[in-house]
Amino acid sequence: MDLSQRNLRPELMDQPGLDETAHRGALTGLRRINQWSGTGQSLWSVLKEMAETPASSSTSPLRVLELASGGGDVTRWLAASAQRSDVPLVLHGWDISATAVTHAQAAADCGKLRNVRFFQRDALEESLPSDYDVIFCTLFLHHLDEPAGLALLQRMAAAARRAVIVDDLRRTWLGYGLAWLGCRVLSGSRIVHHDGPLSVRAAFTIREIQDLAGQAGLGGAVIRCHWPQRFRLTWRKP
Repeated sequence: MDLSQRNLRPELMDQPGLDETAHRGALTGLRRINQWSGTGQSLWSVLKEMAETPASSSTSPLRVLELASGGGDVTRWLAASAQRSDVPLVLHGWDISATAVTHAQAAADCGKLRNVRFFQRDALEESLPSDYDVIFCTLFLHHLDEPAGLALLQRMAAAARRAVIVDDLRRTWLGYGLAWLGCRVLSGSRIVHHDGPLSVRAAFTIREIQDLAGQAGLGGAVIRCHWPQRFRLTWRKP
């Protein structure tokens, strides 16, 4: 197996007509993986700081949109953290899958989370709204080829009022090993077992994501690596 180049291959979770029961089982497994990876914590530090230092004298909450939100684990974690800390955030999630949106909203309602909603939208085909301060995505960019990834970053940068955040996998041997093992330990879903290692093979290296961000016009973007073999790119609008 060669990790020197990206290798985009079809993932089971992306297939149309995926069995709903299997899909929900995969979303449950991904929830555990997201908790283990600490992606929410990585984003929280940035969003909390921005919410507490508004760009103007406005007292409106920081409006945040997640693209390709899946089961909504990260957005719900952020909403719960904001609620506990009394940090003014409004969080919305978009996903193309009706099953994922229903799952995410039901979990948010069950957790009595305020100011969080999920909507069925196609982030690649529909116009991005311009009334969000921050637009972010997690574990989405690696699903796209370079032209589509470039276009997504450009559209996010054009639409967001204050910042763009991308959190995703790094294509490394350690990352592949952690994905293979972690997916099997934390989930019984065959979909997760299949897709996890494939995702690492499709991921970007730090150099590649730096180049893509530069091409997209995200000058000054800050990229930080974090557990487990992931990166967080943060770009603030001048």
